[in-house]
Amino acid sequence: MDSHVEIFDKIVRTRRSVRLFDQSSAFDHQSVDRAIEWAVLAPNSSNLQLWEFYRIKSDEKRRAAESICLHQQAAKTAKELVVIVGRRDLWKERAKFNLQNLDLGLQSPKQANKVKSYYSRLIPFVYTSDRFGFLGGLKSLMTFVFGLFKPMYRQMRESDLKSVVHKSCALAAENFMLGMVAQGYGSCPMEGFDSRRMAKLLNLSRRATINMVIAVGPVNPKGIYGKQLRVPIDSVQFSL
Repeated sequence: MDSHVEIFDKIVRTRRSVRLFDQSSAFDHQSVDRAIEWAVLAPNSSNLQLWEFYRIKSDEKRRAAESICLHQQAAKTAKELVVIVGRRDLWKERAKFNLQNLDLGLQSPKQANKVKSYYSRLIPFVYTSDRFGFLGGLKSLMTFVFGLFKPMYRQMRESDLKSVVHKSCALAAENFMLGMVAQGYGSCPMEGFDSRRMAKLLNLSRRATINMVIAVGPVNPKGIYGKQLRVPIDSVQFSL
């Protein structure tokens, strides 16, 4: 087996949800910097990178976050809490960033024009919404009609777009957690928290949505509850 495969296999199999961290062990906070750098390299929808990462490091903020995370042991004993936030509302500036920074010189003029059209026309069409969702409903109706004659992208409603952003955030979260494992630390992704209070603690925009809270720190073996359990591969893998 190739050495890279062996290393990756070990990292993936070592990653567990750690419910209790070793508070007596030292922790390198720069490991979180590196893991976030790897997180932002994750694939994401249209490369819009509609995510933000908030690190809760101070004792005061971590104590407040512990309550918000419903007093979970992972939150209580973590060295840091990293909150991954979806920013669907930043699509305009991220699309503009891509248009200004993509190196189109390596592509044919035809392909370069397609990329420009994608970010200047298609992305605005998909992501532009109105307060009451009327526009999303109208676009969904349009794609339904056109979809009767050919395959169409149909995720046009506000709820669809939020789902797209959350999927991208989840991909980044996995990169982040595997990055922490590679550096010898553990993590615990948490969905059990008060999202309103967490948003207030982080002073988030009203249009921001919290994807998950990830506790990180040195692994306490007692924080791993039993062997890893997964259903058989043949119950989830299908070939056509």
